[in-house]
Amino acid sequence: MTDDHQKQRMTQLEARISAAKKLQEPTPRADEHYSQANLAWRMVIELVAGLGIGFGIGYGLDLWLGTLPIFMVLFVMLGLAAGVKTMLRSAQEIQEKKLAEEAERDERD
Repeated sequence: MTDDHQKQRMTQLEARISAAKKLQEPTPRADEHYSQANLAWRMVIELVAGLGIGFGIGYGLDLWLGTLPIFMVLFVMLGLAAGVKTMLRSAQEIQEKKLAEEAERDERD
């Protein structure tokens, strides 16, 4: 009789645990198909922002110092390098996030 009672309690406990796990599972996002486009736009904006800031600083220095567009070219190149570096950092962050999600999914399976 004790074994039947323990088996019944264990079955009830397992049912409660599975119900609690289902409540804690994340719900799928409705806008998941837009996430790749959002990431692409983020990278484009980072690149253009680097170029724009470099252009603005270089053009301002050229106007202030009365020089040829040497500072503008220099700072546009520096802005391009900074934008590319930021894009690469974002891509690495996205890749690490995807790998962590895949590892978590594999761990659950």
